[in-house]
Amino acid sequence: MTGWHAGDDLVARYTDGSLAEPDAWSLERHLEGCGPCAARASRAARAGAAGPVLARVRDAVLDAVAHPARAPLPASAPPLPVPATPASAPAHASASASASASTPAPAPAPGIPPSTPGLPATAPPAPGLVRPSGGRPGRPGAFVRIVWAAGPALRGAWAGAVLLVALGALALAYGGGSVGARPLLLAVAPVVPVAGVALSYGRYADPLHEIVATSPSGGLRLLLTRTAAVLAVSVPLLTAAGLLLPAAGPRLPQSPAAAAWLLPGLALTLAALALSGFTNCRTGAAVVGGGWLLALTAPVLTADGPGAAATGSGVTAGLSQQLSLYFNGASTQGGWAAAAVLCALLVTARRTAYDRLETM
Repeated sequence: MTGWHAGDDLVARYTDGSLAEPDAWSLERHLEGCGPCAARASRAARAGAAGPVLARVRDAVLDAVAHPARAPLPASAPPLPVPATPASAPAHASASASASASTPAPAPAPGIPPSTPGLPATAPPAPGLVRPSGGRPGRPGAFVRIVWAAGPALRGAWAGAVLLVALGALALAYGGGSVGARPLLLAVAPVVPVAGVALSYGRYADPLHEIVATSPSGGLRLLLTRTAAVLAVSVPLLTAAGLLLPAAGPRLPQSPAAAAWLLPGLALTLAALALSGFTNCRTGAAVVGGGWLLALTAPVLTADGPGAAATGSGVTAGLSQQLSLYFNGASTQGGWAAAAVLCALLVTARRTAYDRLETM
């Protein structure tokens, strides 16, 4: 149940077909979760011009179910109204339609009842759905659904960027002999899933966002599915890279463990989702990711004056100290866990806001 209801004029224009297509999509999405509005739309459809036809078809279907041996539909059922050919249509289109109408329909196969007058013998497939041409039924459709649910982030350059970050840290540590590869990786790792969320949902990231947002699978459920796909790619790669990186030298502070960033990364990702419910995915991710990097680097760059921070060892030591402050300790990790729970509760409380996320 949502907090608003469709007006009578909106329902009337929807049932008689005069409502604009984007508005009709939005209303259909609302009718899926609002029983009173769905009942009003049903009553308006029955009271309109198509009401008698719908009543006859319904009675015929119920009679065919109750008495299978009888003729499926009576010959007296009136045909559905067919839209007139537009004036701008070519002349040969009208001629083809007349020729098709004058051609007698082929006899039905044994055991298959004849079709209802005015109704096509074979219903066309729903728009946007493609029947597999061969092979096992349902396999191509399932693969398409998996790729669609994974989101643009995993189909674009984001997954390659995550792999480049992990391999770059290893190359920097073992190929370049840098002792700051581990702190740099741990500093960037929590905001990598946040960037993936920003690239997974929204009209700036997904070319099919208008269709996705108005589909029954859109909204918060699809956003959480794509967020889980982003985490499933980034968490193993970055954690494995952190485990393979060497520890810092004896003169530098010890960096946190390779998995210490997981709870902070989860909390920041949920915070980006919670903020997206008030703005959009890009703004929420930018605020959360920028805030994290600013909170981490500002104390390092301003510690002991600009001269101390300018040296590489000074930056590495300061970054390691900040990471230890933000990651190490049971109380610190407990705070990140509490923040993640609070952000998840906020996302749940505002779940209806994600149905209209970036639809305008």
